Amino acid sequence: MKPTLVLDQYWRQLEELFAPSDFRRLTEACEVIGGTNWAMPQDILDANLENMRFLVASRPSMDRSRLERAKNLQAIIEVSGTFGRGVDYDACFERGIHVLSCAPGFRNSVAEMALGMMIAGARGIIEEHLAFQAGYEHWLADNLATDFSLYNQSVGFIGYGQIAREVTRLLQPFSPKVAAYDPWLVNEKIAVPGIELKELDDLIDTSRCIVVAATPTDQNKGLIDERAIRRMKRGTLVVLISRAHLVDFEALMQAARDKHIRVAIDVFPSEPVASDHPVRTLPNSILSPHRAAAVWGGRHLIGEMVVDDIAAMLAGTEPTRLQRARPGYVEHIVAAQKRA
Repeated sequence: MKPTLVLDQYWRQLEELFAPSDFRRLTEACEVIGGTNWAMPQDILDANLENMRFLVASRPSMDRSRLERAKNLQAIIEVSGTFGRGVDYDACFERGIHVLSCAPGFRNSVAEMALGMMIAGARGIIEEHLAFQAGYEHWLADNLATDFSLYNQSVGFIGYGQIAREVTRLLQPFSPKVAAYDPWLVNEKIAVPGIELKELDDLIDTSRCIVVAATPTDQNKGLIDERAIRRMKRGTLVVLISRAHLVDFEALMQAARDKHIRVAIDVFPSEPVASDHPVRTLPNSILSPHRAAAVWGGRHLIGEMVVDDIAAMLAGTEPTRLQRARPGYVEHIVAAQKRA
């Protein structure tokens, strides 16, 4: 008899997450309940708690009372992009239930967008495109005050998780000098070959391009404050690809207006951005409406990872592809959402 898997991925579409071959693998391995492209009534979840082995949901809602009924539950897998508030993590840790996030599944598409923003920002591609259309392009000009090459350049990452690592891999043909600020790696004494771990001020002092890629927590809100932004060298390119939570957004905009830095922004403090928000006319900027992961097929990696980890658990081994909730860390991610 196949194990029961409740699939409540809406607001995401089934085809968005699973390539046909991966969904076929899923249905061959499990009895799938749900999987509709509309909101699943919660009474379907409640009716299947006793037999449910896996829950895959965009916003899993599993408090302690539900977990007590779910005697056979092995894993909760969220497919929105971050650990949410609807799970009793302590109860899961007590029971040995895996709580997994699909965040690594955005790695490829977000890293690709980050690289595109880095190249466009470093070489002034957007500015020259607009100048050309307006009739004041700079033929054969080096634009020494603003433009630079990524070859052999100093690139600093704030947060060095899956996305930052994939960006680093994509940058390898440019032979960059890569450094990172990531307190978690330091605290856990995790070394990353080829990457120099630095304190924040040192990273800012030595990086021509800074990529903000950290997961938002209650400990890093406003980490890149006005002081840090003003400390950046003139002409620094700042690529904001994870969450605006990490920066003083007003200070970031002012530094771009002052021509102190150039910015490439995919995420904003409030979305969608108001039609009269000053960021819409911000100079020295590349703006994207939170589209880094928005490419058809780009999220199929999530489905692949989900199926691979379920197959591993059914085989009696540990899940390795999705991000695992860890005591002492996931609480800070959830706390940041409560404060937002």
